[in-house]
Amino acid sequence: MLSIIQAAGWPIWPLVAASIVALALVIERFASLKTARIAPPRLLDEAISVSRTSVPTPDVVTQLEQNSALGEILASGLRALNIDPRCSEADLRATLEGAGRAVAHRLEKYLSALATIASAAPLLGLLGTVIGMIEIFGSQSPGGLGSAVGGAAGVGNPAQLAHGIAVALYNTAFGLIIAIPSLIFWRYFRGRVDEYLLTLELAAERFVRHLATLRR
Repeated sequence: MLSIIQAAGWPIWPLVAASIVALALVIERFASLKTARIAPPRLLDEAISVSRTSVPTPDVVTQLEQNSALGEILASGLRALNIDPRCSEADLRATLEGAGRAVAHRLEKYLSALATIASAAPLLGLLGTVIGMIEIFGSQSPGGLGSAVGGAAGVGNPAQLAHGIAVALYNTAFGLIIAIPSLIFWRYFRGRVDEYLLTLELAAERFVRHLATLRR
């Protein structure tokens, strides 16, 4: 691998940096977008059961808030009732929507960076290709260029010519190797986030109707 990087020349280093960042983002998103950390399957039913007759104590609400992203949204509604037991259903809905927007922002974190890498990596590879082509033409002597037109290939420096070809091909390939997985993971995480947001929205709507029955 090191020999490939050395053969590809300096244009490969931005691609290496992009690959490291992309890998870190993918690992971070896999760790952050686990179902247990976003929307545990039975949490909504448990929250409704705990608050069926009255609003739970602040300690219970805090524990719910720290459970997951869904728990944070549900806890915001319970906390609003603790503060103002007579708050309207519209106020409860607005409170949960505000908490939901904050959660949505966290769920979408780093996705734009991953999409940027997926878009920029082929361009960085193209830049390396152009630089490699420049080195190829730079290796041609003026006499060699003239004779090439006449049909005889003249090369001023074969080693420099080979290096230019390596720079061009390695950078093109490396740019695509980074871009394709980055795009795949971005689409995967985008779909997963959209699914979570729908789940959170439906849960919040159901919980608002439940909280409306607890108002005094």
